[in-house]
Amino acid sequence: MSNQIELRHLRYFLAVAEELHFRKAAEKLFISQPGLSRQIKQLEEQLGVSLLSRTNRKVELTAAGKHLAIDAKTWLETIQQGLERTKLIHQGAEGTLKLGYVGSAMQGVVPSLLEKFKSKHATVKFSLAEMDNSMQVEALLDGSIDVGFVRLSDVPKSLEMRTILTEPFCLVLPKEHPLTKSKLNHMEQLKEESFILFEKDYSPTYYSEVMSLFLDSGYSPQISHTSVNALTIYKMVESGFGLAVVPKSLKNTFSLDIKFIDLTDFPQRTNLNVVWKKSNTNPVLGFVFEEL
Repeated sequence: MSNQIELRHLRYFLAVAEELHFRKAAEKLFISQPGLSRQIKQLEEQLGVSLLSRTNRKVELTAAGKHLAIDAKTWLETIQQGLERTKLIHQGAEGTLKLGYVGSAMQGVVPSLLEKFKSKHATVKFSLAEMDNSMQVEALLDGSIDVGFVRLSDVPKSLEMRTILTEPFCLVLPKEHPLTKSKLNHMEQLKEESFILFEKDYSPTYYSEVMSLFLDSGYSPQISHTSVNALTIYKMVESGFGLAVVPKSLKNTFSLDIKFIDLTDFPQRTNLNVVWKKSNTNPVLGFVFEEL
């Protein structure tokens, strides 16, 4: 005889407690009545208490038996739920995904991903954090986030990266600025303007692409201010501190007295990439790549 109480003991006891009849409980469990009686006896011996009061006419629960029946039902339900949840987590249908992203990824890509997950995988939870590119790389390497959305040209070998969006730039101007798209023929027209740009350290690759817009016209722009925040840049443009160049995905995201001119006629493009650690075993990751 086993010297430990096992789940089957509780399951068998609960069947008897619900039926209050050994034959019916045995049929319900698809075991023999003598076998069921032995299992209940083992449970009582291990606990050192009587759980059932048996007579030729009926079976009743003792006070201890009534208490155990309530608890056993809760325990077995909790265990079953835990086992089912374990399966779901393994399948990626349930769990948590930690996301890092640059600000422009929140203008379309990330919200679209979250919306798809909500409709298809409602039990998956997300932890979101806006980070610059270098912070995301560090967080991916140490496991603080599962997936990042970056504007980088290369990442460490232990990370995998895939481009999900290639887009042109936009010129940002005060609403009353005389320049319009029809009047903008080349970037040299902006030679006397001051510019507010995203900081170089925020995304060196992105910064280089922006600078090449001007360098192709034979000059470097006058950079009056830098920031890592799009709204800050827009407010400074609105206040007359200069013009700005941003990804097209950041166009028309704030209600300010500014306007945008698409730079689609210029060859420069910026890539938004999804990046993750190759060794990451979070099963939810597979669904991310399906939805992007």
